[in-house]
Amino acid sequence: MSSFGIETSAMLVELSISCWTARKLDKRVSQEVDATNGAKARAGNYNKNLLAGTQKLDNIVKFAANARAWHNANTLPWSDNGLRLLPVENFLPYKERLGELEQEYNALVQDFLTSYPDLVDAAAFQLGTLFDRSEYPETNDIAHKFRFRYIFSPVPTAGDWRISINQSARDELEAQCNNAIQERVQGAMKEAWSRLHECLSHVSERLEDSGQDQKHKLFRDSLVENAQELIEMLKVLNVTKDPELERARVLMAQTFTGLEAKDLRDSRDVRHGVKSEVDAILSKFNF
Repeated sequence: MSSFGIETSAMLVELSISCWTARKLDKRVSQEVDATNGAKARAGNYNKNLLAGTQKLDNIVKFAANARAWHNANTLPWSDNGLRLLPVENFLPYKERLGELEQEYNALVQDFLTSYPDLVDAAAFQLGTLFDRSEYPETNDIAHKFRFRYIFSPVPTAGDWRISINQSARDELEAQCNNAIQERVQGAMKEAWSRLHECLSHVSERLEDSGQDQKHKLFRDSLVENAQELIEMLKVLNVTKDPELERARVLMAQTFTGLEAKDLRDSRDVRHGVKSEVDAILSKFNF
């Protein structure tokens, strides 16, 4: 069994979202810019937006970025190849929301593909002499560039070696695998602690009075909302059941449960009280 029994408390998930960029290198314009500025060699490239003036593709790209951010917020790092650690406790809500995001993404893509011929016609007006219809792929070719893919897989265990080697070599491989898994688990938990520290530090900084009149700094409602969301998220991201992380989470919950940003703006005493409690949490734990 691998370190912390991680293979029973979490799984791996890989999310890949791809989009067509609609960017094209214009060699002619690049050469003209170089010549105009007296460059003796290629000094730069001019990449034009083939669909300048429309938001439909930008909306897809922005949606994909937000989906990736949500994915990262609900998982922990595992490896450099895109795999993330997903706690079993978070699987069902994660899977449900992921399905919704996939449907929303596909709807945006379908709307874009339906409008694509008209967008190309509009680009002729937007781009002027930069427009070249031969640079625009057919709709079917573009459709393959939009993908929303994900796959779930189990956390590997050190004992699953199905090769014929002597026991000494097998023991060495298992030890290396266990060490690698332990390092990744520790890295994942370090990320959870880092999120907690970053959130608390940001709150402490924003609640500090500034200026001679000691007025509060400006902050948005998200200052409190993000803290409250993290409190709930840490319930499931604590895949090793670290008692210290749970103790810090509980203390944070005692501070932020029922709190509203308006309370902080309206009362200097409330601000100072919350900041004092936040600073106390920061000082109690080895982040």
